Amino acid sequence: NECRKMLAQVARMMQRRPAEPEMVAKEDALPGRATPMEVSSKHYVLGTPMRGPWPEGMRLMVFANGCFWGSEKGAWRLPGGIYSTAVGYAAGYTPNPTYREACSGQSGHTEAVQVVYDPAKISVVDILRWFWESHDPTQGMGQGNDRGTQYRSGLYYFDEEQKQLFEASKIAYEKALQAAGKGRSSAITTEIQAASDFPEIFYYAEDYHQQYLAKPGARPYCSAEPLQVSLPPFEEWAPEELKEKHRPFLPESFWAKNAPKPHSVIRASNEPICSCAETGA
Repeated sequence: NECRKMLAQVARMMQRRPAEPEMVAKEDALPGRATPMEVSSKHYVLGTPMRGPWPEGMRLMVFANGCFWGSEKGAWRLPGGIYSTAVGYAAGYTPNPTYREACSGQSGHTEAVQVVYDPAKISVVDILRWFWESHDPTQGMGQGNDRGTQYRSGLYYFDEEQKQLFEASKIAYEKALQAAGKGRSSAITTEIQAASDFPEIFYYAEDYHQQYLAKPGARPYCSAEPLQVSLPPFEEWAPEELKEKHRPFLPESFWAKNAPKPHSVIRASNEPICSCAETGA
């Protein structure tokens, strides 16, 4: 009897999951500083400016989907219209946080990527599809082995159209994951918030984090866990009034060859994917 009780107790302990990390309250967040982080003037791979002002017509997208090293590399490799990318800390309370502060969970930020893109050459929907398919958005406060509020999944919109596209795609992808029986939980936990909800939605990370995986001596690490489930066709979930304006540029032939797979970003070339034959254009 005692042996059975002990075994039952061990089984219960093994089934218990660690408590989910909780967001720091705004009033308890670290004070931060007024001085912005210094980063290189030029993108290490693309050679374009790292900070604005951006050329006329460029648009911004900010997202978070786990460790930002791999997330940024996946974004800068998208073909056609990616002008610049950067990693940083988003959707938190502490101004100009450091990496150590963000990782403490006491700044409220999540590791994020800022993408500057030309909507005449690549659609926000193309970047959005990469976002969804390149991680497991059902993991709550973490991604893979990385746990903490700084690894939560998030999309931060700059206008009403981005909001509609983010929300509609979330519903569609959640249904696709459920149908495939994929994900750590049955519901997507990605937060969708307005960039305007924050004094500053995105703060640049330290320069050594920028384009990290392209630099000599980089540690080949990425915690993202792609589920290899495709976002359903744009026409099936997009708001009717946005279908023409935001139609995707990247064809299915691109995704058939280049859709995210476990560790695919780490093994891939640092250069942007060819915008001709490999995309089917």
